[in-house]
Amino acid sequence: MKFSQVVGPRTSEIATADDPVPAADQVLVEVLACGVCTSDIGPWLTHDPADAPVRLGHEMVGRVVAVGRDATRWQPGDVVTGLGGDGFATLAVMDSSAVLPVPPGIEPAHVIGEPVADLEEALSRTGIRPGAEVAVVGLGFMGLGLVQLAKRHAPGLLIGVDPDPARRRRALALGADLVFAPDELPEEYRMQTSRATDARPEIVLEATGATGGLKTAGSMVRPFGTLCVVGYHHTGDAMMDMDLWYKAVTVVNGFCPDRTRLIAAMRDALGLIRERRFSYAPLITHRFGLDRIDEAFGTMEEAAPDFVKGVVLF
Repeated sequence: MKFSQVVGPRTSEIATADDPVPAADQVLVEVLACGVCTSDIGPWLTHDPADAPVRLGHEMVGRVVAVGRDATRWQPGDVVTGLGGDGFATLAVMDSSAVLPVPPGIEPAHVIGEPVADLEEALSRTGIRPGAEVAVVGLGFMGLGLVQLAKRHAPGLLIGVDPDPARRRRALALGADLVFAPDELPEEYRMQTSRATDARPEIVLEATGATGGLKTAGSMVRPFGTLCVVGYHHTGDAMMDMDLWYKAVTVVNGFCPDRTRLIAAMRDALGLIRERRFSYAPLITHRFGLDRIDEAFGTMEEAAPDFVKGVVLF
C-alpha cells in the first residue's frame, strides 16, 4: 500500500508499507475519497522533523476488500463511509461498527459521512423547529452545510453571516434568506431595539472556529435563545461573553465525543443525501491526488474565493 505522511512543516511524502490486515472486528477498505479537514492543518503546519512522521485523513469513503472474522455484516465490494483514521492512503482499516453503507449512484466525494454527521448531530441538540429564526455565522464548508441542514427544518428566517462575498452568495444559493458581512449586520439582528418583538434569531450556529466569529454569534442570539458552537476552536481560550449569561442563553457545545451518537447522526445524514435533501456537490470545489497533499492543505489555508472544500481522490 501507499500512504502520505507529514515529515516536516508543510511537507509530506509518499511512503509504502505492507497491506494492513483487519482485526476480527474491522474491515479493510480501498480508499476512494478522503476529505481534507481543517482539524488536520495544525499538524501539517507545525510538525517537527525530529519527531516520527504523522499520518492524517479521517473523512473516508472506501470499498471493502477484506473483513475480519467478526465483521460478518460486511463483504468485499461494499462501499462504506464512517469514522476512521490514516485515510490519506490507498488502504485503511476501519472498525466494522463505525462504518455505514453509502447511497448508491453518488460519487464517493459526495458521500463522506463524518463531516455531515458532525453537523447533523450538533443541530439535533439545538431544538430547531419549523418557523424558528436561525442564523449561521461563518459560511465556509461547515457553515454552508449547516445552511442546508437548517433549511430542511423550514425556518421562518435563515440568516448567513460571513465577511467573504463569495461565501455569502453561496449561502443564498443554498437557501439562506438574508446574508450580511459581520460589520454590516443590521442593529436589529444584534441588539434589542424599540420594536415590539425581538428580531434577533432564537438559534445561532457558529461555524467560524475564531473568537471574533464567536463574539458575533453571541451578539446575535436573543434572550432565552440557543447558541451552538460548531466551529473548531482548537487553539487558545475563548472568553465567555457574560452578556450570554444575562440573556439566559443556552450554549450548546457542537462537538460530539461519542461514536455511537455520531454513527446514528451519520445514518440520518446519509439518508438525507440519498433523498437529495443534502448535497456535497456545491461544497466540494477542489480535488487532489495522494501526491498533492501539501497542495491540498495549502489551498485550504489560502481559502481563495473559489474554495470551499478539498478532497483527495484515489
